[in-house]
Formats: sequence, C-alpha cells, structure tokens
Amino acid sequence: MKELIDAGNLPKHIAVIMDGNGRWAQNQGAARVFGHRNAIKAVREVTEGCAELGVSCLTLYAFSTENWARPEFEVRALMELLVQSIRNELPTMLKNKVKLDTIGDTESLPRSCQRQLAEAIEATRENTGLNLILALGYSGKWDITQAARKIAEDVQKGTLIPGEISEELLSSRLATGNRPEVDLMLRTGGDHRISNFLLWQLAYSELYFYENLFWPDFRREHLYEAILSYQNRERRFGKTGEQIKANSAK
Repeated sequence: MKELIDAGNLPKHIAVIMDGNGRWAQNQGAARVFGHRNAIKAVREVTEGCAELGVSCLTLYAFSTENWARPEFEVRALMELLVQSIRNELPTMLKNKVKLDTIGDTESLPRSCQRQLAEAIEATRENTGLNLILALGYSGKWDITQAARKIAEDVQKGTLIPGEISEELLSSRLATGNRPEVDLMLRTGGDHRISNFLLWQLAYSELYFYENLFWPDFRREHLYEAILSYQNRERRFGKTGEQIKANSAK
C-alpha cells in the first residue's frame, strides 16, 4: 500500500490512541501487563513508518491522567516498561533523526522515568526528522486548563489584556505549543471516542478507527491504510465542497 500514498498530501501531524493492550492479553489468557510489553513493536512500527514517509509530528497517547486510577501493579509495570523502552530505542531514534518530546504533567511520573525522559529528550534535541511526542500524565482538559492558567497569570501581571486573547494565543499556550494541529487521529481497539485526548488540537482532525485491531497487532500497513483513507477524504473545514473545489482550481 505504501506505493499508493501521495507524498505531497501527507498529514503533518498524526495522533494515536493506542488502545487494546489489556484485551489483547486477556484474549490470550495472559495478564494485562503482557499486552503492554507486546505493544513496543507497534510503537516502533508506527514511528518508523511515519519517519520514512516524512510525517512531521507523531503524538502517542502513552499514559493519560485517568490511567493513574488503574491497579497499582499495572501502573508500576507501565512506568518500568517506559524507562526500559526509551533506553532501548534511543540508538534507533538517533539513527533515524527522531526528536523526542513529551506533553503532560510529567512531574507526576516517578523520578526514574523523568530522568530517562530528560536524557533522551536532550540526546535527540538537535534531530531534524520526525518529532515523536509522548503524551504522559496527559489529558485534554488538563491541557486547556493549564493554558488558561498561564493566560490568567499574564493578565494578572499586566503583560496581557483580555482583548488580546485569541484562538492563536490560547493554542500557543497548550502543551503542543506551535506544532501543527492534528490532521489525522488513529484509534485501535474498536472504541469510537477521543478519551480526553488533544481536545483543542483535534477540532478538525480526520478520525480513523480500527474495528477489530488491538494495538499490539498494529503494523506499518495499518498506518498506510489510514493515510490512504485520509487522502481520499475532502477536508472542508466548515466550507462547502464547491468552495473547496473552486479554491483548489485557482
């Protein structure tokens, strides 16, 4: 399918809700943690696939604010897996010029995770390829709240007046900063919801849901499938189809 993709019409920013690890493991009679461990290959596949195609940004919903409510042993295993995975994948990220970043309340993570993340972010800071963003301790509501708080602090300090608050300003204060808004969001696992993920940034995203695919089984061809679907859609952004065609003809 890769050869069918139009390299001139790629989504600039792809976001992924990596759902179904626990159910994948349970279907095999194993503990949920087994599914998380077997999801690493899927992360590698989507990252390398995006890097090869020339996608600018890839944001992975790795750990939500709500995930802290999961059983303690599962959270601990996820944190240990995160540290191990970053350490193991760093040489490949450097080789492929992948730049690593995080969004979310990373201060809530264990110190070992914070340290490993900081080291990997620093090591890849000058890379010019795909920007891989891990959403950790993240939720869309948290993101908008912290952006509003920053703006309120500036108003209180007198460096900003309410009349200067705009969509562009609020967008720049979000955790994703000045990165492009999400063009395409993928979700495995069969559920049709965005689960408090990038609420502002997904305003006009194209959504692609995999009905019968759990995240550990995700491979590069599934990425290509979603991008081809994206390229066959008409993105109108509130306009009519006729307006879009007229603008394209100019």
